Amino acid sequence: MLKTKEDIITKIHLIISVAIVIPTSVIYGFNPSSRFDIHLNTIDELNQFKAIMGLYLGFSILWILGIFRANFLKLALMSNIVFMLGLGLGRLVSLCIDGTPTFAYQFGTIAELFLGFYGLWVFSSKYVEKM
Repeated sequence: MLKTKEDIITKIHLIISVAIVIPTSVIYGFNPSSRFDIHLNTIDELNQFKAIMGLYLGFSILWILGIFRANFLKLALMSNIVFMLGLGLGRLVSLCIDGTPTFAYQFGTIAELFLGFYGLWVFSSKYVEKM
């Protein structure tokens, strides 16, 4: 897992992502109004948030595989980059169009962009130089 300094540099953002995304997915899936200003009123809305929970958990499983198995690391890095930058850039669009969200979402935007760009840096230093 984290045996060398290179392992720490390469995988720490995956570990952080898993530690944040799994609890967030459970909150989104079962009680989003407990932590966020979200109030779901229809079965379709509840269904959508359960689907988001499943998507988040699925990505987390892939990242865990990348942490523990070298043959999954490249895929874990790529998916983490797309996941984090996709969320972060989408939130930036919302910030510009919709206005300022609650602090939790502001922090999430910064964290997602940081983790996405960190992953991009790791991926480019680990795989692009060797191509």
